[in-house]
Amino acid sequence: MCFLIFFLSAGSKKALLSLSDKRNLDVLATGLRELGYTLISTGGTAKALETAGFEVTRVEELTNFPEMLDGRVKTLHPAVHGGILARRDLDSHMDALDTHGIGTIDVVVVNLYPFYDTVTAPGGASFEKGVENIDIGGPAMIRAAAKNHKHVLVVVDPADYPTVLDSLQGELENDEMIRRKFAWKAFQHVSSYDSAVSEWFWKENNGGKFLFPSELTIPLALKSSLRYGENPHQKAAFYVDKSISEVDAGGIATAVQHHGKEMSYNNYLDADAAWNCVCEFKEPTCVVVKHTNPCGVASRPDILEAYRLAVEADSISAFGGIVAFNCEVDEALAREIREYIAKRYQENQTKMFYEIVVAPKYTEKGLQVLKGKSKALRILEAQPIKKGRRSARQVGGGWLVQDADDLTPDDITFRVGTTKVPTEAEMTDAKFAWVCVKHVKSNAIVVAKDNSMLGMGSGQPNRIKSLEIAIEKAGSAVKGAALASDAFFPFAWNDAVEEACKAGVSVIVQPGGSIRDQDAIDCCNKYGVAMVFTDVRHFRH
Repeated sequence: MCFLIFFLSAGSKKALLSLSDKRNLDVLATGLRELGYTLISTGGTAKALETAGFEVTRVEELTNFPEMLDGRVKTLHPAVHGGILARRDLDSHMDALDTHGIGTIDVVVVNLYPFYDTVTAPGGASFEKGVENIDIGGPAMIRAAAKNHKHVLVVVDPADYPTVLDSLQGELENDEMIRRKFAWKAFQHVSSYDSAVSEWFWKENNGGKFLFPSELTIPLALKSSLRYGENPHQKAAFYVDKSISEVDAGGIATAVQHHGKEMSYNNYLDADAAWNCVCEFKEPTCVVVKHTNPCGVASRPDILEAYRLAVEADSISAFGGIVAFNCEVDEALAREIREYIAKRYQENQTKMFYEIVVAPKYTEKGLQVLKGKSKALRILEAQPIKKGRRSARQVGGGWLVQDADDLTPDDITFRVGTTKVPTEAEMTDAKFAWVCVKHVKSNAIVVAKDNSMLGMGSGQPNRIKSLEIAIEKAGSAVKGAALASDAFFPFAWNDAVEEACKAGVSVIVQPGGSIRDQDAIDCCNKYGVAMVFTDVRHFRH
């Protein structure tokens, strides 16, 4: 880290900067010099200033002590911290400075060692390199200046340089509130920095795994203020998780918006649900979501066919929903999204309307065509979601933290419990339904066939009602289809299992675990239906 210091004492002004990030250094230095500040610096910052033609005094002349321990000790000295922490309104403090020949420091601008960038760089960093990039002097100066903000202006963001210069020129009103704002920003900056160091150390000590530490800090950075929250009377904002574990992890938070109205609170929730679901599939897939539930899912080599099938699964719910793809949106697909009229709306020739389209990539022409659908249509480009993430959810007074439910059919064993063994096609349908049901709110039932969701029942307090809804949506297509349940069936006879068998499904997939699992098996055997157990529950509350 390099330090830039300006003196203000007996007619000479002082301030101190640490500039690992040297953006706009020349602008800042020019403005400060014009205001009468003397530049004092060390290392790379001093060289940068000298190269730019500025007169620089080395920090060693202030401390009368050389840098030592390979630069680990530069500014941890009373001549620096005394000048920052001294209260100008206390005679005892000022007398102490005079006694020891220390001048006051009135501006501190610090950029910390690039620890975050170092440990998250491609290939990572060795433990030794990570440790060497932990800043010591920088956070100490930031905290000291922020504590004494009434007398010291502290700045940690190059974007604030214009405000700093305006404030020092006396052109801004309410200088005290500006100082407090900068002090808050400084403490928050150090807090986020320390949380990154803490997270990295914890993982390094646990073989790269997150596990669950006794204390947990999650650094969040404001991405946007939202018009309102879930409802218009609720204020809201959207934050990006800056945890090291989230780097290159994909997801909606880091998606690029190419077009459309600004994202709303509910838009983010729905887009996240759609993206989480579509990223589960290897084949070209389309997912349509309404109120965070997938109402249509289809996989096909021909993505246009997959799109049509996903829409037709429930075109009423799809209208006004979110459509997501796990493959590139080219011109042909974009035109289909823009022009397609579902069977239900053929009579009045109403084209499908969507709030959001999400995909990992768009061709130039595809994007151009899609933009022509609506000025309001939000077009997002998101990166595929990485496995092994954590999931956090707030409850009153606390947070629930867990591993993400990211198991795939390849991760588990599908165990046949009935006399009938499912055919290869039926097992493929069962696995597809099992993936879909994971993304449906509990109690959840999904009916699927030929890699296409035919119907789903979600969010019902009892499993029978969810099953009835799913079968109703599937209609006659339920014959020979697979049915998946997110949790076990507590009863079989005259209940959900028997109703499914009577409806004509060919295979049922469920986690099992009920004391009446044998009843479910016996019921399926009576009707000649296969039942497959996964031993994996998929509750989604």
